[in-house]
Amino acid sequence: MTPEHEVFAVRYGTRTMLRSEAFHRYSVYDEPDAPLTIDYFFWVLRSGTGVTLLDCGFAPDAGARRGRTLLVDPLDALADLGIAAGAVNEVIVSHCHYDHIGNLDRFPEATIVVERAELDFWTGPLASRAQFAEPSEPAEIAYLARAAAEGRVRLLDGGGTVAPGIELLAVGGHCPGQLVALVGPPGRRLVLASDALHFYEEMERDRPFAIFSDLPATYLAYETLRRLEADGGRIVAGHDPDVAARFGAAPAGRHAIPLN
Repeated sequence: MTPEHEVFAVRYGTRTMLRSEAFHRYSVYDEPDAPLTIDYFFWVLRSGTGVTLLDCGFAPDAGARRGRTLLVDPLDALADLGIAAGAVNEVIVSHCHYDHIGNLDRFPEATIVVERAELDFWTGPLASRAQFAEPSEPAEIAYLARAAAEGRVRLLDGGGTVAPGIELLAVGGHCPGQLVALVGPPGRRLVLASDALHFYEEMERDRPFAIFSDLPATYLAYETLRRLEADGGRIVAGHDPDVAARFGAAPAGRHAIPLN
């Protein structure tokens, strides 16, 4: 039998940006600019057999340098759920931007799961080009590369089933190896989109986010998410404050939103 997972979206950071910063070529929509809140999440998948994280948030120092507001240290948020860092079995890396891999070194006992195309890109010659490099931290990429050399990284080719009840889809677009996680049985899956979908508006109004590696693949990722939703999947956007409105807010004084 497929184990049931408790799934949480941990809201650990936030900031305010402009809509023109958030959406690619926003001027084509002929709408006034306005402030927009972007939240920062990572996701916890817990079953009787262990704990898996989808991403692990930005490092506090990198977040402060970039002007992000840290609401809670990710490890403290895990402690609120009764989870110690050493109890995390694996960390799935949806993609290698700073706000998704910033705390990998704080889970030294966990297996790291990443799409091969993602690791190859970020350890290759194009990653240092300014348009790609800005949302990354070289020291974090170097840590991931060392972990791979040490045999702690499980590489995927086109996604796959990483554990009973957890399937990964490689959709690309935002990053070359962008992953989406499907949790639970068909018909009532949670679809953890991570940065394949920052805001629900991207999918609902066909508006790509400002950062991507492949624009056509970004649009195709939205098509994939729409199909998953039509098949009964519940879409969890990667940075949208509306996650709390759609799934219910975190308990008072806590940062983890129960998704199921």
